[in-house]
Amino acid sequence: MRAIQIKRYGGPEVLEYDELPDPVPGPGEALVRVRYAGVNFTDIYHRAGTYQGTLPFTPGVEGVGVVEKLGGGVTEVKVGDRVGWVMIKGSYAELAVLPAQRLVPIPASVDDRMAAAILLQGMTAHFLVTDCFRVQKGQWVLIHAAAGGVGLLLTQIAHNIGARVIGTTSTEEKAKLAREAGADEIVLYTKEDFQEAARRLTGGEGVSVVYDSVGKTTFLKSLDSLRPRGYMVLFGASSGPAPTIDPMILNPKGSLFLTRPTLGNYVSSREELMRRAAAIFDWVSKGELKVRAEHDYPLANAAQAQADMEARKTTGKILLTI
Repeated sequence: MRAIQIKRYGGPEVLEYDELPDPVPGPGEALVRVRYAGVNFTDIYHRAGTYQGTLPFTPGVEGVGVVEKLGGGVTEVKVGDRVGWVMIKGSYAELAVLPAQRLVPIPASVDDRMAAAILLQGMTAHFLVTDCFRVQKGQWVLIHAAAGGVGLLLTQIAHNIGARVIGTTSTEEKAKLAREAGADEIVLYTKEDFQEAARRLTGGEGVSVVYDSVGKTTFLKSLDSLRPRGYMVLFGASSGPAPTIDPMILNPKGSLFLTRPTLGNYVSSREELMRRAAAIFDWVSKGELKVRAEHDYPLANAAQAQADMEARKTTGKILLTI
C-alpha cells in the first residue's frame, strides 16, 4: 500500500510518500480501506514533534473508509461497513488497521466525504459547546478563527442555541463566511483589538466564554475579554503554545475558569463516542449543521495540504483523497 511516513520531526518536507507492506488486523481490529483522511492541526503537532511518539509513523488521526477484513472477536462492525474514526494515528494511508470498538458506522444519509469532513471537528465543536462549557441562549460567546474548520461549526451551533457570537477573522473574505455561519459580530484582528471590541460589544461586561484555538498570540487578551467567572476554553495552538501563567492571575481578572480540553477525553467510552457522532450526523442530515470542505488534496500531496493549513490559505475542512 502507499502511505505517508514521518521518519524525523520537522516541516512539511518530512512527509514522505512511501510504499509499505499491507497491514494485517489482529484480535479486536479491523482492516479498513481508507477513502478520505482529514487534515488537522493535531497532525502538524505530531509532524513537528510538539506531540512526540515513536518514529517512524504514519500521521493522520481521522478518516473514513470501508471495512475489508476483521480480526478475531470483532462484533462492532462487519466487512463492507462504511466507517469513520477519530483520534487514532495512521489515516494518511491506503489501508489502516484500527480498533473495531473505536469505529463509527456512517448512516446512509451522510456520504463518505461529508463524514470525513465533519466527524472530528464536528464532535470537537459538540463537546466544546455542550459539555466543556454549556452555552446558553443570550450569552456572549467569543470564537477565534471563526472561519476555520472548527470555528465555522462552533459558530453555527452557538447561533442555533441562541447565543450572541463574536467571531474573529483575518480577512473580509473569512468574515463573510463567519457571518453566514451565524456570527452576530465580526472582529478583523488585523485591524482591531479583539479584547477592546469584546468589551465594547458587551457593554463593558465581557463574554461568558472564549473558544481559543490560536494560543500564543491570543491567549492573554482572551482572558481579559471574559466577564467575571467566565470560561477560557483553550483547545488549540495554531500560533504556538500559550504562555505559561501564574494561576493567581485568574483571581483578580474575575475568578476565571481555564481549561485545556481534548476530544479524546470526551469520547473516552464507545457509548460516548457513538452518542456524540450520532448527534453530529443527525444535525448534518437535517441541514442544521453545514460543513465547508472545499480543499481536497491527493494523498501524495499531504505536505502541501499541511503547508497551506499552516499558512492560513484555506477555510473550513481540508481532506486527503485516497
